[in-house]
Amino acid sequence: MASSFVPELARSPMSLPLPTPPVTKFKIGLCQLSVTADKERNIANAKNAIENAASNGAQLVLLPEFWNYPYSSDSFPICAEEIDANGDLSPSTAMLSEVSNRLKITIVGGSIPERCGNRLYNTCCVFGSDGKLIAKHRKLHLFDVDIPGENTFMESETVSAGETPTVVDTDVGRIGIGICHDIRFPELAMIYAARGAHLLCYPGAFNMTTGALLWELVQRACAADNQLYVATCSPARDTEAVYTAWGHSTLSGPFGEVLATTGHEEDIVIGEIDYSILEQRRRSLPLAKQRRGDLYRLVDIQRKNSQ
Repeated sequence: MASSFVPELARSPMSLPLPTPPVTKFKIGLCQLSVTADKERNIANAKNAIENAASNGAQLVLLPEFWNYPYSSDSFPICAEEIDANGDLSPSTAMLSEVSNRLKITIVGGSIPERCGNRLYNTCCVFGSDGKLIAKHRKLHLFDVDIPGENTFMESETVSAGETPTVVDTDVGRIGIGICHDIRFPELAMIYAARGAHLLCYPGAFNMTTGALLWELVQRACAADNQLYVATCSPARDTEAVYTAWGHSTLSGPFGEVLATTGHEEDIVIGEIDYSILEQRRRSLPLAKQRRGDLYRLVDIQRKNSQ
């Protein structure tokens, strides 16, 4: 006997309809930045890159993970900022706020180390085109890896994990935010898709091992499986650094196609996002109607508890 299945039961709560975005088509700038031990220089360099991207038509700019100081366990306590205090206690976010307001663009501000009481977080701040902080995502999945003879890095020894998935409505659509290792967990992207996200942004810094093997693979799979756009942004590669990033910041489309990408050097790439394609792709391949609600289910705990 053929089994009956109810697709809408495959998600709990049920998926939200894809909202009508404020714009249908726009440009995104991915700013792959060189990062030095001079924090003031890094902030100035990021500011120049954002201005460059905006001058080339970008309405949304994405920065890398850890763009204001070299990425290492030792650097977290040294350069952590009190983001909620802003001003002198958070010069990185003060710059992002000023630039987003002046240029009237949305900025997904990569990630910086955040100090909150006696805890440190790896945090991404999103600024609206009015310069206001509209979302703050603390990295949910910490990068603890031990590959014998290649790479050992234990982020959890220094940083606390965030507790909340982050979806934010912006002038360029609904965006789900993750940081680096967050992209390895498809459940998070599925939750964002079920909450009606048009685009997922992942500032990240995959290393030379995981980057070569997985960086492009996981982001293209994330875009194709959830039928939305995925943008990633890495620091530029520095082979003299304690932690060497893979680079290759990328924009992927809803079929998993690479729409724009960089090499490993410092660079700015401009990609175009066309949300009208999302509905086309979903009509052509209606995955939402084919899910087996009788066999499996994704539960969005936060949404379920809020009902």
